Amino acid sequence: MQTESNLNLLPPLVESGDVDGLASAGQVLSSTWSPLDASLAISVTSANPSGSRNGSSDKQPIYFASLDMAPSSERRLFITDTLVIFSAFQKVVETSKEHEHGWLLRDENVNIFRKLAIDYVNFIKECWIHASQPITHLDGPPQFSSDHYRSLYTCFSLFIVLYLAEPGYEDAPVGDDLMEWLNSNFIEPSTEEGDHLSSLDRSWEDENFWPYLTRATLRGLSKASLFFLGVLSQHPSEDLRSLTKLLAPLIESQPRLHHYSSERDFAYASRRWNDRVKALRIEMERVSEDKRFDGFDNWWDSLSDIVGILEGRAEVVMRVCKELGSDWKEICAAWGVFVNVRLRRQDLPDVVSQVFHELLPDPTSLEDMIHAALISGEPHKVLEHAYKLDRWLSAHLADFMVPFQLIEAESDESGTSLRDYYILEYAGYLHSDPALWRVMVDYMYSCGDVGKLQADEVLLRVPLRLGENGPHRETQSGDIAIILKDVSQTCLTYRRELVRRTVCKIAAQTMVSRKEYGLATAYSISAEDWPGLGRVVERVLEEYITNGASIFMNYASGIAPSVHELRNRPTNRSIFTYRLSFVVRYAHYHQLVERRELQDAAADLVAMFREDLTPKSWWAVLLSDSIPLLQEESALLFSPASASELLRRLEEIFVMTSQGAGEKYLSVLRRSLGAKGNSFQERDALEQLKIVRLALARYFGRCTPN
Repeated sequence: MQTESNLNLLPPLVESGDVDGLASAGQVLSSTWSPLDASLAISVTSANPSGSRNGSSDKQPIYFASLDMAPSSERRLFITDTLVIFSAFQKVVETSKEHEHGWLLRDENVNIFRKLAIDYVNFIKECWIHASQPITHLDGPPQFSSDHYRSLYTCFSLFIVLYLAEPGYEDAPVGDDLMEWLNSNFIEPSTEEGDHLSSLDRSWEDENFWPYLTRATLRGLSKASLFFLGVLSQHPSEDLRSLTKLLAPLIESQPRLHHYSSERDFAYASRRWNDRVKALRIEMERVSEDKRFDGFDNWWDSLSDIVGILEGRAEVVMRVCKELGSDWKEICAAWGVFVNVRLRRQDLPDVVSQVFHELLPDPTSLEDMIHAALISGEPHKVLEHAYKLDRWLSAHLADFMVPFQLIEAESDESGTSLRDYYILEYAGYLHSDPALWRVMVDYMYSCGDVGKLQADEVLLRVPLRLGENGPHRETQSGDIAIILKDVSQTCLTYRRELVRRTVCKIAAQTMVSRKEYGLATAYSISAEDWPGLGRVVERVLEEYITNGASIFMNYASGIAPSVHELRNRPTNRSIFTYRLSFVVRYAHYHQLVERRELQDAAADLVAMFREDLTPKSWWAVLLSDSIPLLQEESALLFSPASASELLRRLEEIFVMTSQGAGEKYLSVLRRSLGAKGNSFQERDALEQLKIVRLALARYFGRCTPN
């Protein structure tokens, strides 16, 4: 797995190599590891924490960095596309909880698992091919080489061969399947060798002829074997020509399990075929010693090795493989094809242990060590080596191992099962790219309580990152609603209602800081954060006090849709409905005044009092707003009853102020007057209300007929 060998912080904390500069300033670099992943926090701290700070109050930046390399574009595509397969797998596992024990291992479900595993393998193959193409990538060369994806392919495909057999074939002989896997992934003998030999007139004189023919036979490549056996029909030795005529039909007719409807028929055919091989051995022994050499090579010894392989003689298979430079995998595959044609998957560990006495896997190759652990039936070692190769591989193999009871499903004392450990480790790697949070939480939420808590923390921090300042802040503002919708949907999918509410609450706070009060109101309601909603309302009203009616109207228009939503909620939150309604109605009043729809404005002003929408702290403001309406000469805008309503509210303010409750009634008016640049006290607010009283008195005088 690729990790960073060094971390470069931007902007740099210190110049490269300037250790002396830090030391002379009495400072050192300090770091703290994250308990969840391979990230760390780095900062400059005092070399003597217990000493004095020399009165310095400078704040030091904290850098967050990860040792894991963030996935490149091609790797990110691999991650996101394989998530689709992972999610389908989880749906089947989740469905099993509604059924009896053992339901997962029914044939129809095993077929589903097998298909999903093959989907993984096919997609790995696509990435392997893509990484092999000699094309220029915009973001540089592929982060993982084609050889890396080839290793993933061979390991996952071998896992399918050994542990995800088709239903009904779990206990069937495995030799042919293992040899097919070997031939597909480790091609020997090479095509180039065959082309070279076939171009020669007397190819048996080439030193590679017999090794090529022997290996083709060992690998079960009957077409290549038959072709070069046909070449021997021109050999000067009559004995060899006659023997190859007997050998060719044997190679062509070797029984294969998939050619028979039952294993019993296959076993019977294999015994009869072995009898024919023994008959060939008898014919070979009749060739005298002096006729076994053709002037170039001892053809009899080479042919004897081929017949010995067909006879299934273990010592011959071992020796020939070592002479050909084969590895342990080739011996194991040949063992199931020739030595023990009824070799079963559960018998492979015994065969491997014998083979390892002669040839060991390559300890420097993680791929080879994974193959060895798979064939040896050691799933724990498989995961250990797979983790070192690629955390993607260990996570997805572990995911398959639980339903098939290859590893324990129970959690240890830390509350995490082995499967969950590898899944969470992979999720930790994904954490190196914050943009992959959707993928990350899908894996985490599949991992019991520990994983759910980690996923919760990831979701809670998505809106925090959105609130950060940066060069693309204006773009973030446009995208934030879409991203938070995704977060909320994820919470709903995994039934994390408390997290959803907290996320909306954090988002509302972020929106308030951006003065996007409409979104802040919507998120507060969604979070059912009623105190938070109250603070949003206060902030909008504060815009009126500090910036005037025009800006206030603009902000208030954004929260209007939320009034209807809040009214339709089953939860009785009438106090918040009234407060929101007041903001919207008061903004609408100012719009009417601005459009010179004064009759409607006057009616709306009185209605806000009669419907008890107006907080008492705002009575004085609305009464002050009524002055130009009362003084309008073109028409009497208030009915006598409406004017009386205004007078009643005005008198209550004067009475309550005289009793010491002036702050409750006059604070907003006093501040709104002071916002014009002057310092206003309570008496100044009362003077303003006296103007209202005078305007009302004159208005009543105009209403009284002469």
